[in-house]
Amino acid sequence: MLTGNALGVVELSGISRGYLVQDAMLKASIIEKVIAKTICSGKYLIVIKGQVADVDTAIKVAKETGGFAIINTTVIPNLDPQVFPALAGANTIEKPEDIKHIGALLVIETFSVVSAIMAADFAAKEAELKLMRIHAAMAVGGKGFVVITGELAALEAAVKPAVEYIKVDGMLADFVIIKNPHEDVLKELI
Repeated sequence: MLTGNALGVVELSGISRGYLVQDAMLKASIIEKVIAKTICSGKYLIVIKGQVADVDTAIKVAKETGGFAIINTTVIPNLDPQVFPALAGANTIEKPEDIKHIGALLVIETFSVVSAIMAADFAAKEAELKLMRIHAAMAVGGKGFVVITGELAALEAAVKPAVEYIKVDGMLADFVIIKNPHEDVLKELI
């Protein structure tokens, strides 16, 4: 396992090109492949980690190799520690009774997985909150969405930089903050 807290994400419009890009990235730099898989709408997702310079190199190679198939890419130099478990679906509520004490719920919906991961990282760095889930394109038409819990004021502060980033790329589908979410809604989302 490599050290380094930089994350690189590549989203491609084609599966065969995804395998080619993955191969080129792994050959070009000292990185660790976190995720490489097909996702909805016939797309391909690659997530890598490592040192910033190595991840930067791999993403540059991905852009060169991927060409027209590149939908979106990013490098996150200092990834918030909550992002990996949320991407893996490993963040949970420790005690079932705690679900009744969640002050608010933020859901950010994006047109790309890359944007969802970036939104999650921006939000987690902005305020004290719990990043619960980053849903990466499966069974949602290739979209991504982020589920975050916390106090209302924290979520309101966290959503601003996340949404502003996504708007610049034109990848924001929608976002909502639900005050005192119903237990059934929480159970479905987290």
